[in-house]
Amino acid sequence: MPRQQRQKMEIHTNEKEVTEKEVTLHLLPGEQLLCEASTVLKCVQEDSCQRGIYGRLVCTDFKIAFLGDDESALDNDETQFKNKVIGENDITLHCVDQIYGVFDEKKKTLFGQLKKYPEKLVIHCKDLRVFHFCLRYTKEEEVKRIVSGIIHHTQAPKLLKRLFLFSYATAARNSPAMDPKKHAVMFDTLQDWCRELERTKGNMKYKAVSVNEGYKVCERLPAYFVVPAALLEEDIVFFQGRGIPIWCWSCHNGCALLKMSALPKEQDDGVLQIQKNFSDRIYKTVHRPPYETAKTEDLSSNFLSLQEIQMAYSKFKQLFLIDNSTEFWDTDIKWFSLLESSSWLDIIRRCLKKAVEIIECLEAQNMNVLLLEDNASDLCCLVSSLVQVMMDPHCRTIFGFQSLVQKEWIMGGHCFLDRCNHLRQSDKEEAPVFLLFLDCVWQLVHQHPPAFEFTETYLTVLSDSLYIPIFSTFFFNSPHQKDTNVGRESQDSQSKPLNLLTVWDWSVQFEPKAQTFFTNPLYVEKPKLEKVQRKGTHFKHQRQLSLPLTQSKSSPKRGFFREETDHLIKNLLGKRISKLINSSEELQDGFREFYDGWHSRPPSYQGLLLPRLEGPEIKVWAQRYLRWIPEAQILGGGGVATMSKLLEMMEEVQRLQEKVEARHHSQEALQAEAASPPRTSGRLSSLFPFALLQRHSSKPVLPTSGWKALGDEDDLAKREDEFVDLGDV
Repeated sequence: MPRQQRQKMEIHTNEKEVTEKEVTLHLLPGEQLLCEASTVLKCVQEDSCQRGIYGRLVCTDFKIAFLGDDESALDNDETQFKNKVIGENDITLHCVDQIYGVFDEKKKTLFGQLKKYPEKLVIHCKDLRVFHFCLRYTKEEEVKRIVSGIIHHTQAPKLLKRLFLFSYATAARNSPAMDPKKHAVMFDTLQDWCRELERTKGNMKYKAVSVNEGYKVCERLPAYFVVPAALLEEDIVFFQGRGIPIWCWSCHNGCALLKMSALPKEQDDGVLQIQKNFSDRIYKTVHRPPYETAKTEDLSSNFLSLQEIQMAYSKFKQLFLIDNSTEFWDTDIKWFSLLESSSWLDIIRRCLKKAVEIIECLEAQNMNVLLLEDNASDLCCLVSSLVQVMMDPHCRTIFGFQSLVQKEWIMGGHCFLDRCNHLRQSDKEEAPVFLLFLDCVWQLVHQHPPAFEFTETYLTVLSDSLYIPIFSTFFFNSPHQKDTNVGRESQDSQSKPLNLLTVWDWSVQFEPKAQTFFTNPLYVEKPKLEKVQRKGTHFKHQRQLSLPLTQSKSSPKRGFFREETDHLIKNLLGKRISKLINSSEELQDGFREFYDGWHSRPPSYQGLLLPRLEGPEIKVWAQRYLRWIPEAQILGGGGVATMSKLLEMMEEVQRLQEKVEARHHSQEALQAEAASPPRTSGRLSSLFPFALLQRHSSKPVLPTSGWKALGDEDDLAKREDEFVDLGDV
């Protein structure tokens, strides 16, 4: 490096030295500093020009953190959405997806022991953030330590007991235990299952059993669960809990949704005959025509595979891991082909369609539905949860939804440890099944906002919480594995079980004011309000925000973002691809009649809820996938910004009500109330609440007309007279 450049760098370093010393590293209980490097430049890449801030890059056994001179008005902004555990420049070790090094302007994947160390470190995160750290001015020894440390602690295989979860829980062992039942039904007692049976009116045909208490029968099943009342306990024990129908939920007409894991595969004819006789006898507990009929749905052979899900998401997420503005606009021209080739939106549609098919059996045909899967812990969790969200309004409340996740996913034995690859032991087991479920729920929230007590911000934060290892919720493969490792099964009466947090206590991550963004102010809570809401909210504007049903090919010289007006950028307008456009033609007659019949009536937000499955209705979850891309922001707009404005109006109404009440008590209280300044959303964009207004890039000029006026993409290419420089907007 030229001496003059280094001298300039030293001047900048000295100017920042005092500030760096003032920035302190905040450690959680049990968290330890492992390595650090100073004089690191955190870059903001914009059109090949670098700028950023200097500071320290540190790695602990919990996170990677950048400590720099980044104090701004945002820190004091009243509307900022802050996480108390993870800062803006923090990355938990489990959130790291890929690490790249830049050598002579070439980006290469980093792993294992390095012979040469990069001049820049690029970290892609599982929550789709991208960090650039320039190490050009950092001491060589510090570069080696920090790069090697980050690679080792994020990519090397781990043992379960070495997770930070246990360090944190051990350090907080003597802290007061929080009551998780305030936030969700945990389904860890027999009484929880009995109450759920009573709530769904399923206690006439089904019973809660404790035969697996202490996990004596099967380590894969929870200690307590529900089976048909006619099922004998010896049948449960016969194949260690396999091959038996386990109750998920009961419909209002008495039909039930059940799941079953496959029996062990055998080659011996004698054993196969025993299995057949056993299966026939067990099946009769749920299928007794003409009184009760059942349909089996084999998800292992007739539905998605985990490999399909993982491959689709791996392609899909690359669309949003953008290194700089130039890359954003360069890939814009290939947007639709890349989106189509990922198949992620098609997988979402298939999941929703499968759930609607099962609902049609339960609701219209009055049949029990038995879901079959090898372990009944992946696609069974996904489909059964979607069915309940659509059919049971209780599951569309915050408490009910959290209870649903506890019942179907946590107690259902979904292998979060393997599917999220928290231990980095095998990529073969990794598949974002739970994220797929959240994306499907987001589609429902987006199509039917008044039916849900929670918002898309709640779902986004829940997806982020998958990678925060202070909560036990998503870091075990089964209840047995959790209880074994926290000491609940220990025979030593002197040992005290670890105090593990549940993710459902949102006060650990967010202040009460931030939690208000989880609650939907337009939620229709009581049936008597349905008629008022139905008339004006039957989703006309959903169609306005969708691409038209046309198979015309886009111009090879123009990309999607260059063709659209700025206020449509964030929406991404669904998936206009041929295989989804005609998807409705694939539906069978009975299903078609049920599906069309429901959509022909005004929706009942406290009753059955069905999604629209046509191609343009299945959209990209813009808030989760686009929130870190400033080029995609809508200045002063977006769904969450609109929701924030509604919250402001509701707060103003509440203040006015308090003023009226204050007239009868104290004039001083009235004056104090009048002096409180209202909250403002003037600096919001569509990236809110995860970011406020961010940097602007040199965007290409865009047409000012709305979509309906512009027509299809072929027409757009011909309209050259309505352009305006966005820099003036």
